[in-house]
Amino acid sequence: MPVRISPSSSGKFLHSLPARLQANDCSAAWLSDPINHRIGRRGTIFIAAVFSLLAPLGSGLTQTWPQLAVCRVLLGIGMGLKEVTVPVFSAESAPTNVRGGLVMSWQLWTAFGIFLGFSANLAVINTGSIAWRLQLGSAFIPAIPLCLGIWFCAESPRWLMGKKKYQKAYRSLLRLRNTPLQAARDLYYIHVQFKAEADIVAAYGVAKTDNFFTRCIELFTVPRVRRATQASGIVMIAQQMCGINIIAFYSSTIFKAAGASNTEALFVSWGFGLSNFVFAWPAVFTIDTFGRRGLLLFTFPNMFWTLLAAGMCVFIPPGNRAQLGMVGFFVFLFAAFYSPGEGPVPFTYSAEVFPLSHREVGMSWAVATNNFWASILSLCLPAMLATMTVQGVFGFYAGLNLVAFVMIFLWLPETKQRSLEELDYVFGVPTRRHMGYQLNEVLPWWIRRWVKRDKTAVCPDLYHFGGVEDGEYASSGKGGVDEKAS
Repeated sequence: MPVRISPSSSGKFLHSLPARLQANDCSAAWLSDPINHRIGRRGTIFIAAVFSLLAPLGSGLTQTWPQLAVCRVLLGIGMGLKEVTVPVFSAESAPTNVRGGLVMSWQLWTAFGIFLGFSANLAVINTGSIAWRLQLGSAFIPAIPLCLGIWFCAESPRWLMGKKKYQKAYRSLLRLRNTPLQAARDLYYIHVQFKAEADIVAAYGVAKTDNFFTRCIELFTVPRVRRATQASGIVMIAQQMCGINIIAFYSSTIFKAAGASNTEALFVSWGFGLSNFVFAWPAVFTIDTFGRRGLLLFTFPNMFWTLLAAGMCVFIPPGNRAQLGMVGFFVFLFAAFYSPGEGPVPFTYSAEVFPLSHREVGMSWAVATNNFWASILSLCLPAMLATMTVQGVFGFYAGLNLVAFVMIFLWLPETKQRSLEELDYVFGVPTRRHMGYQLNEVLPWWIRRWVKRDKTAVCPDLYHFGGVEDGEYASSGKGGVDEKAS
């Protein structure tokens, strides 16, 4: 006899659903490498869309907790495959000069999906005991156009060229570029860069093998790949450190703890989702000009003070209507700074920093890192709210924003306006050299330019493409890389 599920029948289980889903995403992310390797980007996205279509329908129809748990596992597989593959697919298909703006569309429409989720919560607020079924089941709707639309997209030309299918790659480029001349140009350019990349990667001793486990080990043993692994891991961890997912998944819980009623908490959460989507649009126009690193360094200090201010506003007496208004205002402001920075950058950045030989497994690492820490923080939130209170949780994440800012300043190279193959030379620079450049060159320049207002101050370049001069890192050969200094 099936057991009727209600939100009150197992509060702890219901509260842990986001953490369970993210844990499943973490595991499923590693499946994307062999699947991508076998059937390509389009096929992997289609499989992910099928899981994302069927799992929510099953969730809305389940009769027992184990059935719901299985459906969440299946949904996690679909989400994990999408999180890895879609940004890589976009990065490999887009021209260099607009790659960031196109790849960040993943995060832009993810933010829109979160907003639709909050809207669905409001739409079914008065539907009684079936409200949670409608909330979970409605998630199948966006998967329908994805299942159908992916077959009208061109396959990644870089994936095809990696499989030695040059004729199909050219046909794909004809669909992705304005003219046959541009398609032929990019085909030849990618081919030449592939040869240079293969020489560089071979010089590091990377084994020429299709073995998944060998590629996983090389994420941490090959210097050029290890630096990309480190950078992608940092930018993904920083997304969890900033506190956005805690607010996104548990905003209603946090706002109710701050004194809001159920309906008020849902409306404030809806406003947060709207802010997250609307303010993601500026990044479309700035990510390829201001840069990935520049956006992060600008937005993290602002996320720090807005989150801290939101926590301080909780000290307003609960009976005062200004409390919820001020907390909501600073949370919206926090979302406005998050959306053009740490929102789109992590997936865009991680999809482009790895060489083709390790792109799928590298992106799997990045997504698994993101979802692992998201699940850990989600599981810890109830205990944090109980011991630290809402004010303490806001203050804790505000402090983590400063820690993330320092990590990004020291260890995150810029990738804007570089082809995917040119990034081999960017990540050929040893980590110690990059840290020294930031501390000894960039920081003094910033102080002279913006604190002392010296308009003549010029920031020296770290990368000099075109030749090696005085031990600098350039685009010929291995870029003067000292592997021992990595």
